[in-house]
Parts: sequence; structure tokens; C-alpha cells
Amino acid sequence: MATISSSTRNWARVRAAGYWTSTVAVTAELAIGGVWDIARIPYVSDLVTHLGYPSYFLVLLGTWKVLGAIALLVPRCALVKEWAYAGVFFTYTGAVVSHLTTGYAVGEVWVLSMLTALTAVSWALRPFGRRTGGLAER
Repeated sequence: MATISSSTRNWARVRAAGYWTSTVAVTAELAIGGVWDIARIPYVSDLVTHLGYPSYFLVLLGTWKVLGAIALLVPRCALVKEWAYAGVFFTYTGAVVSHLTTGYAVGEVWVLSMLTALTAVSWALRPFGRRTGGLAER
């Protein structure tokens, strides 16, 4: 019978803590931001207008954000999670580019960059049961 070393157990705990910390941060922003987008609160509406996007874009983006947050939190559905991670990554990197190219609130780019990094951390540390293909079978 194989024994699991304490360093392996510690790494598993650190990995789980890193996964859940990054995932909760990303999904909280997605859920709150998505609701704000759908509600078209003035701050968000003004920001999107300044970036050059039509106001109806907020409802579409907000709906996908809320659905993405749900997809990242529910168990199983590994393929749906992969799509959600891709969508979140595209959303944040697109927001960074939009802010940089329009010169709007460039100070917010670090927050968007941090959310992009947290998304990558969540994806990289996700448990094997939340992965697709051969990696899910480990």
C-alpha cells in the first residue's frame, strides 16, 4: 500500500486553496459584473459607450458573464468549463485592449490584467475531475 507523503498532501492543499481562491474571485466578478451589465447601471453604460460598443452589447455580455460564473462553479461539465474559461479570458483581454486603444481609464488595466491572471491560475489549478480529455482521467 502506497503512502502519501506530507509534502504531497501539503501541495494538494495549496493547489486546492489556490484554485478556489482564484475561482471565487473570478466568478464573483463575473456574477456581479454580469448583473451590472444586464441592469445597465450608469457607470458601466458610460464606460461601454466610451469604449465604442453599443448599449445592447451589455445585455449580451452580462448574460454570458453570469452563465460563465455558473459554469465555473458547478461540478462536472468539463467541456462547458473549458468554453467558459476561454470566454472569460477573451473578455478580460478584450477589455484590456479596449481600454488601451481608447485611452479610457488606463488605470483600470492593472485590475483587468489581474483578473486575466486569476483566470489563468484557476484554469491551471483546476482539479482533474474538472478537466477534459486524458487529464481528467488522472
